[in-house]
Amino acid sequence: MASAHGVSLTAPIAGCAPQRRQQPQPAAASRGLSLRCQAAGSMLEAPSSSSAAELGRQAAERMASGAAAGPRPSTAGAASSPAGSGSSLRGLRGSRPINLGPGGVLTSDLIVRATGSSGLTDEGYHPINRVAYQGVPGAYSEMAALKACPGWEPLPCEQFETAFQALSQWMAERATLPVENSLGGSIHAVYDLLLRYRLHIVGEVSVAVRHCLLALPGVEKGDIKRVLSHPQALAQTDSYTRRMPGVVREAVDDTAGAAKMIADNDWRDAAAVASRRAGELYGLNVLDEDIQDMKDNVTRFVVLSRDPLVATDALASTVPYKTSIVFSLQEGPGMLFKALSVFALRDIDMTKIESRPMRANPLILSESSGSGAQRSFNYLFYIDFVGSLADPQAQNALRHLQEIAPFLRVLGSYPMDTEL
Repeated sequence: MASAHGVSLTAPIAGCAPQRRQQPQPAAASRGLSLRCQAAGSMLEAPSSSSAAELGRQAAERMASGAAAGPRPSTAGAASSPAGSGSSLRGLRGSRPINLGPGGVLTSDLIVRATGSSGLTDEGYHPINRVAYQGVPGAYSEMAALKACPGWEPLPCEQFETAFQALSQWMAERATLPVENSLGGSIHAVYDLLLRYRLHIVGEVSVAVRHCLLALPGVEKGDIKRVLSHPQALAQTDSYTRRMPGVVREAVDDTAGAAKMIADNDWRDAAAVASRRAGELYGLNVLDEDIQDMKDNVTRFVVLSRDPLVATDALASTVPYKTSIVFSLQEGPGMLFKALSVFALRDIDMTKIESRPMRANPLILSESSGSGAQRSFNYLFYIDFVGSLADPQAQNALRHLQEIAPFLRVLGSYPMDTEL
């Protein structure tokens, strides 16, 4: 039941801990600026100074005072490291650091070498102001990371899952991952990882995608025989590149990575589709700008944390809140209609719905009149709706949904990006 203040959530909704009433917060917090932060050091360190019990006590104190449950970044003696200067990983066992090197990218193997397999140790954890993202410096994901956490140290990661691992293994305090593009649609790999890892969405940012055609100095547009970029970027510039006669399009892991490959290998017959910043970082010239087929090209990113954003003052905030959930449904006629009606009956605005086959059990047997049992897909449904968990209407909708959903998990409740 909701408390008299309408901010407690005591129903056993998976992934949604009961919230405590907070002390009044500064005006900046009510405007959804809790992601803003100070600069920090450049060492990727594993946990190193207090016991797990002490961490739990500190988290409880922060929860009671209205802060997020995760460690609060320390700014004492900290300084931001320049882009491309490299960072080093310090493992749980021994003190020999593993140097990423200038322009290095974090990989899953490096995470294993740095953390071992024991997770947190009795040495505890030193919070570090670092935000993980997928790609290399100059990627659009790096722009989103810097926009979400200005002044933090960006941590480039090889794959989407590497960024999830870096946050889970306490090598970063935040991770910024893309979830949808206005032209390409949803990034399904990230949705699958949101379910696999017990992380929480604490914010969202949007980045306008402005693709450029980049090449080495002295290379003319007529010299180009191949264009490299991420598959999504190639699709978004399809009309432009098709007007380049004899050019072959080659897909690589990310846009900025394409620019880096051309610079590293001195390919004078190749061009990259990437951001202007990528060209500046890797010494490439901009041959053409804004080459995307549709000018309104925006990617939405979510900001992840190990702990949920506790914001019981959300009802008084001037910035609207959004809540993201994932749930499953039993087989039967009208079940999806019943699930969506819990929001419609309460005038709760849904901004997105996404279905994904359940990876652990993708097919189920269903009854079909006249033809006996047949197999069909078993889906998970991801929904974003406008509202905070502090809102009694949202609480009641989730309790209602839980009555018909075998599985329900709250992925996060966070301030909406009003710039989209």
